[in-house]
Amino acid sequence: MRMPTYATGLPSLCLTLLAGCASAPPSPAPTLIVSGCPAVVPCTLPATRPQSNGDQLSDQDRVEAAWADCASQVDMVYRHQQAQP
Repeated sequence: MRMPTYATGLPSLCLTLLAGCASAPPSPAPTLIVSGCPAVVPCTLPATRPQSNGDQLSDQDRVEAAWADCASQVDMVYRHQQAQP
């Protein structure tokens, strides 16, 4: 028995369409690109009113820590600006 040519083409067309329904691996997550400078807050020094030498020494430690914090922010912005082409 001979099969008509359109009869063989129809099943192959259906199988081709079903191949598009197969599950595929998920696409990779997009890479985030951050542009712009890091957030910087104003440098402030703590208010002091030392009453004794001990208070003055602890105030000096607090002021030096505040200056170090401010300097680290400046360094962070500088490194960011140098890294940009």
